[in-house]
Amino acid sequence: QKQLVESGGGLVQAGGSLRLSCLASGRTFSRYAVGWFRQAPGKERDFVASINWSGDDTYYADSVKGRFTISRDNAKNTVYLQMTSLKSEDTAVYYCAADAGGAYYLTTTRYLEYWGQGTLVTVSA
Repeated sequence: QKQLVESGGGLVQAGGSLRLSCLASGRTFSRYAVGWFRQAPGKERDFVASINWSGDDTYYADSVKGRFTISRDNAKNTVYLQMTSLKSEDTAVYYCAADAGGAYYLTTTRYLEYWGQGTLVTVSA
């Protein structure tokens, strides 16, 4: 059973930066595309960014383009989300998810194979 564990969330001032990590268990992690999603209180879970298995294909939500960067280190079974120029509207619980579909597939659905438990990011104004 594959498990995903997010870390790196916390409280940051607007304009600041955070780096989230998604650590996966299982030897086949490198074959999966991974995405980051976020859910603010009372709102639906939204796509943020995704990356394919090799790291050379990425997608971003328009709201985070130019501010967030997704990357992965398959040797460490970890996917990162570097977040800069944070805004109060970035406040949410951030989840990572993995699926055998490609990076684009993760932009189209929330019905993905594996999900983490989430990590809270709070951006103060």
